[in-house]
Amino acid sequence: MRALVLIHRWLGIAFCLLFAMWFASGLVMHFVPYPSLEESERIAGLSAFNLQEVIAPAAALKALEVHKVRRMRLVNVGGVPTYIGPRSDGTTAAITARDGKPLVVDETAALTSASVHAQSRALDASQARIEARDTHDQWTVANGFDAHRPLYRVALNDMAQTELYVSSVTGEVVLDTTRFERACNWAGSVVHWIYPTVLRRHWATWDSTVWWLSLIAMTGALTGLALGVLRLNKMRSPFRGWMKWHHVLGLTCSLFVMTWIFSGWLSMDHGRIFSRGDTIGDDRMRIEGRALSAPDMPGLDGVGTSVREVEWFPFAGQIMTRVVDQRGTQQIHMNGERTPWITPAHIAQAARTLARNCTHAIVEEHAAYPAKSVTKSAPVYRITCGDVWFHVDGANGKPIEKLDASRRAYRWAFQALHTFDFPALSANPALRTTIIVLLCLGGFAFSVSGMVIGWRRLKRTLN
Repeated sequence: MRALVLIHRWLGIAFCLLFAMWFASGLVMHFVPYPSLEESERIAGLSAFNLQEVIAPAAALKALEVHKVRRMRLVNVGGVPTYIGPRSDGTTAAITARDGKPLVVDETAALTSASVHAQSRALDASQARIEARDTHDQWTVANGFDAHRPLYRVALNDMAQTELYVSSVTGEVVLDTTRFERACNWAGSVVHWIYPTVLRRHWATWDSTVWWLSLIAMTGALTGLALGVLRLNKMRSPFRGWMKWHHVLGLTCSLFVMTWIFSGWLSMDHGRIFSRGDTIGDDRMRIEGRALSAPDMPGLDGVGTSVREVEWFPFAGQIMTRVVDQRGTQQIHMNGERTPWITPAHIAQAARTLARNCTHAIVEEHAAYPAKSVTKSAPVYRITCGDVWFHVDGANGKPIEKLDASRRAYRWAFQALHTFDFPALSANPALRTTIIVLLCLGGFAFSVSGMVIGWRRLKRTLN
């Protein structure tokens, strides 16, 4: 008992502020997520351009180093039609579509790209200016931006204080933030994830730091739960004042606090206990069925004269062309067929390339194992191969995740417990939000009671 008391007391003093911060910031995060450029915003920011002056896709693929490029896009970057190819090694290449020369993105090009993007989205860009050219800042620390670093930060100086981030590699706008988002996230995601730039830019250090902090915090909560049960006297608390509040709130919120801290710790799992869910290597190649090939590249015939984006990608052994027209409407072209999305027939083909007995189905909106397309109205398909599932985005044919038994268990142990996206609650957002708000407020009150008790104990000890 004495050991439990000492462990809980000093871990509580050390971590009660962290607990309070997690509950309060989690509440903020529910309403204001971390800044990102939604696919709908990206498409809206693309300006239409004429295809008559660009080199053929086959020539562009060769210029982009055909043996490395897995997909290829054609977009208008600040008035310059540009072929862009993400490579298998994680880098990205970009060439101008008029002459096939490497794209050069300087400050003038970045400012032009940001201004065109803003105007296409009806944002005021009349006072836009370059604020910085950085490899990392608070909103671009995620690894997904690595292929675009350094990034130009362009302040629009509009009413919302919008800032756009432009890739120095492709010239595209890859992120937008507003003053409201930035302010809320300082009180939300940044503190919740322990996400300061100086730490997060070193991924391995940040990963280990948060993993160990969460594990130690969970140990403190477990010892507190054990003491709370042991200290009950005929189902009543023997304490008074703040100690009583802490005891009662701790027992009342114990199930939520423990599952939330445990699931939060699992958010940092990253393959330590559960599988990662990545579709890489052989799995991705089997779904795609082939690589892009210059001799087999479809041309621009039938695409139209004015578009916002064209993308070529392999899927189920065929090269498909995804076209976004000047109105922002998407179509996928393959062998004379035109459909808004990848069709069930295409998915059936991909399933056969994975294994003989694979089946497929559309993932329902509020399924037990949900998956979302980058485009809200597009379907997501599940290819089931025995005990392994693959989720594929119907908008662009990209594999979203691989779910084996371990990853399906992780879905419940982390995602469901931490974000309350149980199917019944996901189908009723208002009820889900109410439950999350009440539980986070309860957890915050419990943490504040611990802060008061800890502060008093610390003062007595120091005096």
